[in-house]
Amino acid sequence: MLIKTDDIKNIIKQFHIEITGVLHVGAHECEEMSFYNEIGVHANDIIWLDALESKVAQNKMRGIPNVYHAVVTDEDDSEVVFNVANNGQSSSVLEFGMHQNYYPSITYVDKIVSKTITLNTFFQKNNIDGNKYNFWNFDIQGAELLALKGAVNHIGNAKIIYLEVNEQEVYKKCGLITEIDQLLSAYGFVRAITQMTSAGWGDALYVKI
Repeated sequence: MLIKTDDIKNIIKQFHIEITGVLHVGAHECEEMSFYNEIGVHANDIIWLDALESKVAQNKMRGIPNVYHAVVTDEDDSEVVFNVANNGQSSSVLEFGMHQNYYPSITYVDKIVSKTITLNTFFQKNNIDGNKYNFWNFDIQGAELLALKGAVNHIGNAKIIYLEVNEQEVYKKCGLITEIDQLLSAYGFVRAITQMTSAGWGDALYVKI
């Protein structure tokens, strides 16, 4: 995460938010576990989703609970090609846009045909009470806006949403930060912290007011 954890904690304190559960889309290696524990969230109260079955299996082998395989977008059962990057962190359902200009050494080395799922359907299919998960963190390489559009039944449950965001098409047809601002403002969120890189992407923290 680009935003300092102390800054996130200050927002939580400032808005008097009790974090009761975390929804993390784009688990990778569950690196944020220690931070979630620091803000009072037990491992059993975190849901992790990742598009790579190998990462899901590795995390389960490490004893991390509630890890699911899911390619999250705004459509259910749509067949997509998930692009696997050689660095493990730039994999996406989207093709590289400006990304290849900024990071020419990072390439796609595999393509996996997958079926998509919306978060609306994910919660329903797995009998998960969405009311519990009020801290959302999406890091899915340009597909964050798609994931939000497929989660409209549950956005109202969130108090804080942490997203990777783009000011330009780092990935082709990726959601831009202005579009995310517009969508989330309709649900009462404001962008409280923004930390951008020189490569057109960064992280943003949204708070429901």
